[in-house]
Amino acid sequence: MSAPNRTASISRTTSESSIELTLDLDGTGQSTIDTGVPFYDHMLTAFARHSLCDLTITATGDLHIDIHHTVEDTAISLGQAIKQALGNKAGITRYGDAHVPLDDALARAVIDISGRPYLVHTGEPDGFALHKIGGHFTGSLVRHVFEAIALNADLTVHVTVLDGRDPHHIAEAEFKAFARAFGKAISFDPRVTGIPSTKGAL
Repeated sequence: MSAPNRTASISRTTSESSIELTLDLDGTGQSTIDTGVPFYDHMLTAFARHSLCDLTITATGDLHIDIHHTVEDTAISLGQAIKQALGNKAGITRYGDAHVPLDDALARAVIDISGRPYLVHTGEPDGFALHKIGGHFTGSLVRHVFEAIALNADLTVHVTVLDGRDPHHIAEAEFKAFARAFGKAISFDPRVTGIPSTKGAL
């Protein structure tokens, strides 16, 4: 029995942004990312690399107003692509967890491909939400990205910052932990038959 084709393509256009995105859950971590927001490109590249998904994103938006709309709409599109690519979720591991350090920072992520969207996001230090990483990416957007992905992909996500001083390192550790946990959760478990739920559906 051949493996399913776990890919998705999303086009999303609003008055604030235009997103073209392709995702292959069974890739090798290759990516081409251009959102017009350099630090976000860096984080999404890290997500692809450490989840071993292939990801292509081209996004344009009203960056002259704020990067918020483009960041949010890209995360919404990524969540939609994840949900589409997962299909019926047969044979997946379902749960994934990871601890990732980056120098002073340490983050933990735990993911359940549950079909029930929920985010618990804690531990970022005081002032992080207001800090502009790279002069343009406000720290508060990190939670916003995870929230948009979780809600649109129907994932239960817990992300916890356990330690950290440098905002860049904290954000990057969070994204990498999320990526590693996600890569585990979407992987196939050869012992699993059908949907990994006692309810028979996710």
